Amino acid sequence: MLHPSLAFEKGVPSDATAIPMPPPAPPPRPVDLPGVAPAASTGETPRPPERPAELSRSAPAGPDAARPAQTVKEDGKAGPSDEAAKAGETVTPTESGEIPVPPPRPADLSGSPLAVTVAPLDDSACRARLERLGARFEALPAISNGQCGAARPLKLTALADEIALTPPATLVCETAEALARWTTEAQVAATRDLGQPLKSLSIGTSYECRGQNHDPDAKLSEHSFANGVDVMAFGFAGRATISVMPATEGTPEATFLTAVRGRACDFFRTVLGPGSDAAHANHLHLDERQRNAGHRLCQ
Repeated sequence: MLHPSLAFEKGVPSDATAIPMPPPAPPPRPVDLPGVAPAASTGETPRPPERPAELSRSAPAGPDAARPAQTVKEDGKAGPSDEAAKAGETVTPTESGEIPVPPPRPADLSGSPLAVTVAPLDDSACRARLERLGARFEALPAISNGQCGAARPLKLTALADEIALTPPATLVCETAEALARWTTEAQVAATRDLGQPLKSLSIGTSYECRGQNHDPDAKLSEHSFANGVDVMAFGFAGRATISVMPATEGTPEATFLTAVRGRACDFFRTVLGPGSDAAHANHLHLDERQRNAGHRLCQ
């Protein structure tokens, strides 16, 4: 390194006396670059090139950009454009701005909604048991009357030992079976307490669409579903008919009525009779109404 005094003498400045120099200017931009137009002499900012024609019909970006447009075909059904479907392209709405027509409703969904139907329970096993009990019955058409009715009612005409039902009872099989089993117990009580076999049951009501206790504002009775029967009296071959009425205590009739009423509670879920209320003062009401936890009403 030169001594400062010698550097001054030779015309070379020292570090302490160096003068900063400006950076060199870049070379001018060539004007012959391919695809680049020369800068406008007016000093305006150059504009971007025009959008290529083959991209002018592309779908705009956005939530609906990937949704293919639909066109209406001659058969009235709407679907993607045939040409677009073949080429795998996305088709935009028509130039007029019309919204594509949605596809028509499938024929199998047109009209009223499908009705929900519930198949009735199969009671073939119950009918087989009823025959083995010696009952005579015939199938009836389904009963449908507003909220009342029965899917598979039976016309019950007689029970074991040729015990006739007068008139015949219209009941569902479960209730008919309960009546048949109870009547076999009533036959035992008749022979024991009266010394006479039971020959008939006088039926007041079986199927009838009505409210409980004939009150039109009350809940529907089990009679409305062929699920209840009213027994008015018991008939015998060699003695007078015994009506379901309060009998003198200690008499054979009172003993018989008490026995058959008590046994009814083993076969029916509801047993009402004289003393229960005024509506059942002259008959036994027997039904198979389902209650919570298997509860039975026996009065």
